[in-house]
Amino acid sequence: MKLLVTGGAGFIGTNFIRYWLQHNSDDAIVNFDRLTYAGNLSNLTDIAETHYPKRYRFVHGDILDFALVESILKKECPDVIVNFAAESHNSRAILHPRRFFETNVMGTQVLLDASRKYGVQRFHHISTCEVYGELPLDSPDRFSETAPYRPQTPYNASKAAADHLVNAYFHSFGMPITISNCANNYGPYQHPEKLIPLFATNAIQNIPLTLYRSSHNRREWLHVEDHCRAIAAVLEYGKIGETYNVGSGVEKSIEEISDFILDILDKPQHLKTYVPDRPGHDCRYLLDSSKIARDVGWKPIIAFEDGMRETIRWYVENWKWWQEIQQKVDSEMVQEDKWERFTER
Repeated sequence: MKLLVTGGAGFIGTNFIRYWLQHNSDDAIVNFDRLTYAGNLSNLTDIAETHYPKRYRFVHGDILDFALVESILKKECPDVIVNFAAESHNSRAILHPRRFFETNVMGTQVLLDASRKYGVQRFHHISTCEVYGELPLDSPDRFSETAPYRPQTPYNASKAAADHLVNAYFHSFGMPITISNCANNYGPYQHPEKLIPLFATNAIQNIPLTLYRSSHNRREWLHVEDHCRAIAAVLEYGKIGETYNVGSGVEKSIEEISDFILDILDKPQHLKTYVPDRPGHDCRYLLDSSKIARDVGWKPIIAFEDGMRETIRWYVENWKWWQEIQQKVDSEMVQEDKWERFTER
């Protein structure tokens, strides 16, 4: 089988390509990525040059380029498309919302049209828990797959729109699609602008950790390898036209995350500093993942504490990897302490 993985040079895409090639010895992958600031081809250098050079190929391009997407599908004839390609940073979406709708919605539409034309056997779309909106901090509720969509940020809204689009192609055209809505991921190769690698790399360098004032807002956390296993399970056992929530059931606040990282690295508590909340900062996400457990047979196997220790160790041991990224994008990093200028308008 051949897979076309869009956004495969990003965090989750990188880990998925590694996972799939390691566990499926007869399969090949074409990695299609625009290589934005969040894409890093060096993540897969060993895959391309040493481990799987005959089963892995990279194509540089934009999912908004229909002619290029069409030519790739015509030449490569992939059986499956796994669509990771997305702008995904909530803070950046506040600053540049148009980019998110162009890539996340129109880019997905381009992929769907090309997939229809060239008879792709499965189109799997990677989405997020954030499409459902937020839950109250004191609520026992979880989001099931039938929960109404109530996105509150431009990023969340762009992903919600893409989900609706993918479902529409199933109902209108019979496209063989599946969707997975996943909890917050963490693990190796995650861009250092995201929460856990940002706090870990800041703490390593004795730089302050900037927490939003609503630091007890909670998120559900899932190790990226468990997510990759879930996608593989959906591709093998999932039902066409269905959506599957992928979560761990483990909720942690930003306060708890920062404390864990400081403790592991033996850093002082005074490194924590508090800044105004980002606009649209959701209180809480938690998924009901009983459907994927029941129908597909997946459940997470990596305990949060173990996964976090392994992840922090990875950033300690791969200083050069994240320092090079920081040097490239330092001028573009979001200033999380400047949100008043948005809320005051």
